Amino acid sequence: MDLSFSFIIPVYNRPNEIKELLNSLRLQTYEKTFEVVIVEDGSTISSEEVIGEYLDSVSISYFKKPNSGPGDSRNYGMGRAKGNYFIVLDSDCILPPAYLKVVEESLKEDFVHCYGGPDAAHESFTVVQKAINYAMTSFLTTGGIRGGKKAVDKFQPRSFNMGISKEAFENVGGYGNIHPGEDPDLTIRIWNKGYRTKLISAAFVFHKRRIDWNKFYIQVNKFGMVRPILNLWHPATKKITYWFPTVFCIGLLISILLALVGFKILLYFYAIYFLVLFIDALRVTGNLNVAFLSLMATVIQFFGYGYGFLKSTLYINLSNKKPEEIFPKLFFRVN
Repeated sequence: MDLSFSFIIPVYNRPNEIKELLNSLRLQTYEKTFEVVIVEDGSTISSEEVIGEYLDSVSISYFKKPNSGPGDSRNYGMGRAKGNYFIVLDSDCILPPAYLKVVEESLKEDFVHCYGGPDAAHESFTVVQKAINYAMTSFLTTGGIRGGKKAVDKFQPRSFNMGISKEAFENVGGYGNIHPGEDPDLTIRIWNKGYRTKLISAAFVFHKRRIDWNKFYIQVNKFGMVRPILNLWHPATKKITYWFPTVFCIGLLISILLALVGFKILLYFYAIYFLVLFIDALRVTGNLNVAFLSLMATVIQFFGYGYGFLKSTLYINLSNKKPEEIFPKLFFRVN
């Protein structure tokens, strides 16, 4: 296949992020022409002025539409893109200069209709952003499902850094209206159509999450809440490992209570885990402060996800209602 790339980027009130992303696209070492499709998803703070600064250096197709969520906006962009292979990015990403060149070389060597790449922490990130990045990407905390070199399961691309062919997009029908959770839902439907996915480890992006501790908790809590919905929709994808954060948190609370009455053995196992986690975070980040904050990020991640997963599982199994009725805030209305 003669590859023609179109980047698909939904944006909502983030002109400063788009500026950084467009600058990184302008600096790509890829020698062929590529398209950048930006979809303004009902923003009240427009990116049009920023985009105008790059029209002479980047081939941009710019669209405005009412707010309908990131999934539908990606579908909107892919439906209007000129290329035959779409690369979906979040607006808060920055690309290294060789990104597109790496992607093309990998697809020429081993073509797949869908790929994903990992995220990395840029040197300009705050210590909190670096700690959260570690917690969300480490094999010790996620099993490598977000793009680690090792993984406990088949890799599921995430749409902050994901490629999908025009053929696969048209056959699968694009993203659903659930959010978050639209990424694994799309990937599972891609698999069900017989398409293969892969991880391109060298095609990483710097994912500059606009986040603090409270926003991080809300984010991972929603991640936990949508997983039982995906299990309901796609029963064959259920994994016992999805229960790990919930079991981890319940076990930690029990171990603390037992320690108060003199039984400390269980708490020692948790202490060993956190020690190993700290050492690994220090090795990966090279920063003592980030390593300490990585422990906090991991606890927030486990408790947020674990509680959301347990709550959603109970509600779905004890109610006769559809997920859209139980958790309406997890779904966008698409006209």
